Amino acid sequence: MKAIGYNTTGAAEVLEALEIDRPTPGPGDLLVEVKGISVNPVDVKLRALSAPDGGPKVLGFDAAGVVVDLGTEVTDFAIGDAVFYAGDVTRAGTNATFHAVDARIVGRKPETLDFVEAASLPLTAITAWEMLFDAFRLTEGAGEGQALLVIGGAGGVGSILIQLAKTLTGLTVIATASRPETQDWVRKMGADHVVDHRGDLVAQLADLNLTPSYVAALTATDMHWPAIIEAIAPRGQIALIDDPETLDMKAAKPKALSVHWEFMFTRSMFQTEDMTAQRDLLNRVAQMIDAGRLQSTLTEHAGVINVENLRAAHLRQESGRVIGKQVLGGW
Repeated sequence: MKAIGYNTTGAAEVLEALEIDRPTPGPGDLLVEVKGISVNPVDVKLRALSAPDGGPKVLGFDAAGVVVDLGTEVTDFAIGDAVFYAGDVTRAGTNATFHAVDARIVGRKPETLDFVEAASLPLTAITAWEMLFDAFRLTEGAGEGQALLVIGGAGGVGSILIQLAKTLTGLTVIATASRPETQDWVRKMGADHVVDHRGDLVAQLADLNLTPSYVAALTATDMHWPAIIEAIAPRGQIALIDDPETLDMKAAKPKALSVHWEFMFTRSMFQTEDMTAQRDLLNRVAQMIDAGRLQSTLTEHAGVINVENLRAAHLRQESGRVIGKQVLGGW
């Protein structure tokens, strides 16, 4: 089957077209014919840092497609089902014509989105959902009178996090964005207020007379850390997804702050007992999309799935200027 992968770490040019064996689904797996994929920062990080082990490495996590085969223990899917999911960092990726995935982390594709649009959602929706309800331990409808600061609101995670917070909680959402087009985008996603992370965050929040109880630090956390510590409410909650080299954790002590790392692959990586939580939340997201309560975060269609287009999509990710999500579809 067709796939795109790499044999050595490096720049986007190391990605190459491959012909590899079609996978056989394990007992609890679905075999999915991949119709659409999206590109995430994790793809770029792994391509640069994660060396292949004994053969080419195929990346890709977000996917939408059609079930073409089932493992012997799968009972809640059927051949022909349209699905979407974010995969497992410990297994081969979705940049292939067929992909085997654990059925417990797969959701039903939104009926109102095509496969390419649907592929833009899973990884970021899971990440955002887990930040709100696992890391922050919010319950649906909670948060009235409190504020959430989303640093890097125009990216993929920020775009869906703003929407989920506005739709499922009572939080006031403050998003950071530095360019006119990104500021317009986060307002479109539903942000109540917009501040510029290139400026003085503390002063801008003071001007709004808002003290966030929750901070989603989605980018450059090491750079924004002092402002986060100063601006957040006592006993506030911070969740981050990036990889800062160092953070001054002692600075969080006077306010008794809680700091959480969010990593959406944890459940599948460690085969946790609650792995089906990701399936369930993806089904909720699909229902909300179909009901018009959430909107797609897709902004860039990078063309069909081939090595040239995937290289270009990786380069766009590296630019740090992607708004929302970029997708590819069809082989």
